[in-house]
Amino acid sequence: MKRSTILFTMVLFCCFQPGLSIAQQLKSPRKMKLNAGIVTSKLTETKAFYTHLLGFGVSFENDFYLLLHTPGKQAELSFLLPGHASQQPLFHPVFQGQGMYLTIEVEDVDLIYQELKKKKVDIKIDIRNEPWGDRHFAITDPNGIAIDIVKYTDPEKP
Repeated sequence: MKRSTILFTMVLFCCFQPGLSIAQQLKSPRKMKLNAGIVTSKLTETKAFYTHLLGFGVSFENDFYLLLHTPGKQAELSFLLPGHASQQPLFHPVFQGQGMYLTIEVEDVDLIYQELKKKKVDIKIDIRNEPWGDRHFAITDPNGIAIDIVKYTDPEKP
């Protein structure tokens, strides 16, 4: 299968075993990979945002599909043009810009916060500590996806 024909939403790779239920197989230690995908007409802006501001790399792209990876290639995120003839109708509607967020865990959240402020990125939630242990701030991408950039710490003690 050509990479350009891979569906973009929540692609799961598993080696299923005969005789086991799907639930049993999903719990097995076999390889599984999750790739969240967003349908958007803003491929150019999205690529610039994730690569220039957040340091993502491009795993694959063509005229209708963009697959990005985090630094170190721990995770991938994909974007697809709406209504593309190569895709089934299920994957045609555009994301409406609400009800989705991504969490990016980093080692030095303060450094990234300062870098993004210097680049004049619109910070939606200023950096803060939460009682459950997060130190984080939030921004949005060109598609309206909320991005929580976080460093996990020990929860505050009462």
